[in-house]
Amino acid sequence: MPRFNTLADWLAWQESLHPHKIDLGLERVAAVAERLQLLHPAFTVVTVAGTNGKGSSVAMLEAVLRAAGYQTGTYTSPHLLRYNERIRINGLEIDDASLCSAFDAVDTARGTVSLSYFEFGTLAALLLFRQQSPEIVILEVGLGGRLDAVNVVDSDVALITSIDIDHCAWLGNDRESIGREKAGILRAAHPAICSDAKAPESIENRARELGASWYCLGAEYHYQVGVGKWSWQGVTRAFENLPLPALVGQHQLDNAAGVLMVLEMLSARHPVSREAIELGLQTVRLDGRFQLFRGAVELVVDVAHNAASARRLSGILRENEVSGSTSLVLGMLDDKDIQQFTRALRAIVDAWYLTTPDSDRGLSSASLLAGMCGLPTGSKVRCFPDTASALRQAKSDASAGDRIVVTGSFVTVAEALASHV
Repeated sequence: MPRFNTLADWLAWQESLHPHKIDLGLERVAAVAERLQLLHPAFTVVTVAGTNGKGSSVAMLEAVLRAAGYQTGTYTSPHLLRYNERIRINGLEIDDASLCSAFDAVDTARGTVSLSYFEFGTLAALLLFRQQSPEIVILEVGLGGRLDAVNVVDSDVALITSIDIDHCAWLGNDRESIGREKAGILRAAHPAICSDAKAPESIENRARELGASWYCLGAEYHYQVGVGKWSWQGVTRAFENLPLPALVGQHQLDNAAGVLMVLEMLSARHPVSREAIELGLQTVRLDGRFQLFRGAVELVVDVAHNAASARRLSGILRENEVSGSTSLVLGMLDDKDIQQFTRALRAIVDAWYLTTPDSDRGLSSASLLAGMCGLPTGSKVRCFPDTASALRQAKSDASAGDRIVVTGSFVTVAEALASHV
């Protein structure tokens, strides 16, 4: 008999199974993966790590491969509204029954091995992929790279997106240290691609040590932007006048360029036409990344949660001005750099609605306020106990032509989406 019959019960139990919510290391997950015969998958594996841009890169790569007719599997985290979002087969979220069955198999195989919430989910995803037999699986690293559960499987192609300061307690306090951890997903004699044009030297050094084929944006591959179009130059392929990605922001071209380099590296086994690339770029969708709800008052939700992503969000907001004011509903987790995050946004925010995300790591709105500094004189700042009430008040205060932006964490955006839709 399975331990539980519902997805909600399985997930609640997994939250308390392991003594530490984040416990990096491959020993436990590798032991169970070996018992389940998951360590040597038959499908092609693309692993994606980085500070920002992982989710966007996975979404674009999946969209292009699906447009080309390939059977795909994707594993991402965290989710916004449903855990099922984390595992997709051929573009469709996994169903509850399949998840529960996979969880039961992992539970049986683990014996007395204690697994974290993320490790349990990763093993379930790999098991589901083996059962469904997609041609290509894209795995998004949860935290870091070297010791992340996803890294238990060898990648055929590794993609590292932009690197910035985040998760310092686990990854280090500078880009070189963080890059070194991300480079843990690289494998000897396999392509190592980086879509950060200012990649830390530690990543390239690790690639050279392994004898991996190194491809970095701005060196081994390039792109140029035109009016409503862009062009890309790889090692053996080039594309002129491509459509811009449907995902908003200049930084998405960095992500798209890295995706095209991945596709070039896969082309011998999995060729993709220009038509599929164009279709994938134009149809890609990813909730929570400058997701816009139009109306008399615009609502934007964006999962920016570190200083680099806040700067990018600020830039997009500047490029997409509104006639009225901009209000920010902000909720952050307790390990983030509040000062740097809010400093990046303060020049374009007229009113701040601070909230407390419903998470054991959620920073109280009062603590968030205390950590902010350097706001313009006369800034309007209010604190709320939850995201729904903060968003409700922001909507009540807004007039036609105004804009409300919700950001700061995945949790905050999820709460806003749940209360808005």
